[in-house]
Parts: sequence; structure tokens; C-alpha cells
Amino acid sequence: MSRPQLVRKDAMGDAAQTPGILRREAFSAEGTWAGTATTEPGVVSAWHHHGDHETYLYVRAGRFRLESGPGGRDVLEGEAGDFVRIPARTVHRESNPAAVEAVAIVFRVGGGPVVVNVQGPDVG
Repeated sequence: MSRPQLVRKDAMGDAAQTPGILRREAFSAEGTWAGTATTEPGVVSAWHHHGDHETYLYVRAGRFRLESGPGGRDVLEGEAGDFVRIPARTVHRESNPAAVEAVAIVFRVGGGPVVVNVQGPDVG
């Protein structure tokens, strides 16, 4: 029988990375992933997607800007207390336009690789 599990912040593991974002893994199991994503002030990540995983995140601190769509022209921006959903295979990049560190709590549901780094979005 499984038992509840606690992962302390200092015990979180390394996760697949994208330049510009520091990801830390709390849990990973068949079809799910949970962890954090931290972006320093003024930093823009490289382009990536999360394979067949739907991504749900809660902005815990700072600001979260996401560019996606043709040429990266679709932009949304959230702040502490907001939730964001990123559909599977959505090529995007994240940035932190705030003067303070941005921290998100991230949950992914799906299969395959959790992070796929790419050159950029379609220019369509």
C-alpha cells in the first residue's frame, strides 16, 4: 500500500531544463509531473514545449509572461495568484518582466518527455 509522501524544498531533484528557467522536480510518475519553475528578473527562456503533457501552473511570486503561436505573437501575462494552462505540444517561451524572481508551481499530466527544447515557433 502506498503512503503519503513529503518532499522538502531542499530535497527537490533536478529536472529537464530549458535555458532561462530553473526547474526542480518534486514528484514524477507515469503520466504526471510536479515541481517548480523559477525565472530570474528580466530573463527570457529558450523556446520549448512539453510533449504530450498538459501543463498547469500557479504563479506563486513575480510575473509570468508566455509567448506562443505563430511567430510567438500570442502573449499572456500573469502575476502572483494567477493560474495558467499550456496545452500539450504548444511551443512557447517564458519570461519574467518583473524586478523580482518569478516562481511557479507546475503540474503536468500526459506522457513522453516532459521538456522538448526547440529552435522557435512556426512563423505562420
